[in-house]
Amino acid sequence: MTRASRAALAAIPILLILLCGFSTGTANVPSVPFVVTSTPKYDPLAALHGGDRFPKGAQLLLVRDGKAEPLLADFAASADASVSFDAKNILFAGKKAAADPWQVWEVTLADHSVRQVTTGSADAVRPLYLPGRRLVFAHRGARGFQIIAAGFDDKDELPLTYMSANALPADVLADGRILFEAGYPLGSGATPELFLVYSDGSGVESYRCDHGSSRWGGRQLASGDVVFSHGASLARFTSPLAHEDRIAVPRADYAGGVTETAEGDWLISTRPSSAAPFAVKLWKRANGPASAPMTEVLSRPGENLVEPVLLAPRARPKQHPSALHDWNYANLLTLDARQSREGDLKSVPASIRLETMDNAGRTVPMGTSPVESDGSFFVKVPGDRPIRFVLLDSKGAAVRQEHGWFWIRRGEQRICVGCHTGPERASENNVPAVLLRSTIPTDLTSVKAPGGSESAAKGNR
Repeated sequence: MTRASRAALAAIPILLILLCGFSTGTANVPSVPFVVTSTPKYDPLAALHGGDRFPKGAQLLLVRDGKAEPLLADFAASADASVSFDAKNILFAGKKAAADPWQVWEVTLADHSVRQVTTGSADAVRPLYLPGRRLVFAHRGARGFQIIAAGFDDKDELPLTYMSANALPADVLADGRILFEAGYPLGSGATPELFLVYSDGSGVESYRCDHGSSRWGGRQLASGDVVFSHGASLARFTSPLAHEDRIAVPRADYAGGVTETAEGDWLISTRPSSAAPFAVKLWKRANGPASAPMTEVLSRPGENLVEPVLLAPRARPKQHPSALHDWNYANLLTLDARQSREGDLKSVPASIRLETMDNAGRTVPMGTSPVESDGSFFVKVPGDRPIRFVLLDSKGAAVRQEHGWFWIRRGEQRICVGCHTGPERASENNVPAVLLRSTIPTDLTSVKAPGGSESAAKGNR
């Protein structure tokens, strides 16, 4: 690390103290320093196809008073900055040598020391801080990028995704859930979408069910809203609405990863067209109309400036207490299989069929369970594996089926209102008929083998 970069790192705590409470007097400069990734070529969705978002390398820049300098001059490549809750450390993905895989590192700003957090021969990218001195990141494996939670001693690794598809963490929300990007339908689709999962891998779900256009680069604001990019526009998820809310921003191309300042302004990575590189701009939403113009903070010829993050303390998310049991299976109760965002069924399905996926990616039927007169069913399913359900009529024909996959963590007990009902649907205040008949779930954890015997289903891990 050069003397200049060491001096810059050592000066950051003083800068935070001086700048947090005072404006610099320059209209287009944030009141605190920030870190941004500079790269000759940026493909924000490459990781969702197993590729590299920075195919020509990248470098983290420290920006203060509108001037930028390398944050980690000794690294061949660095990207994906994540600032700790107290703003004393930064997690990042880096390569010491150009031929190295991406790994997770942490730099301490007080003494400019750098230490490696993850090791191995496969890429580890997009690290984010979790409460309890843990982190979450994406690790490239045989099934693509999978999301992992781990301690800072490179131990106690816990996979959070269980499917043959790429996933990338985007943010850690105030309630402790992890916002992540994956293709829709989950586990099989190619349209980028935003999903949620707890830090133990349980409770996976779509953030909203108004699927259609691509969504990525989500970050949560102080209000609780999540702002994300469609590419040519920005939109948000807000608590009162069951669908996204478009944001009136100037016509441009948006990389995602909006950062909110203490004044309520937004740092945004944007460009006028795909022919130009991304630059960092400031949108003073708090001090003007929604149509207020954006002012340029930083640009570099031939370089894309993306994923800006402020070097300022922030609220620590809630730490999620895991309620998983020590089982190798999970229980799932569906209250009314007739209900769906795609339109409620007018008749009650006779049964449901559980399907899973084997190591070769083939669909494996796991058996069926009856559906009660009120549409409820209660089943015991394999944990930590891709699963989906098919609704069947009395003749065994499919009435409706899931095209994507999801998973239930081993030891998880989960209740669903219906089949892809969306977060706006609540259950009726009734005891499900299936529980009046029996509180023992139908066991669908094994598959019938030829000859009539049962065999345990093989995992996909």
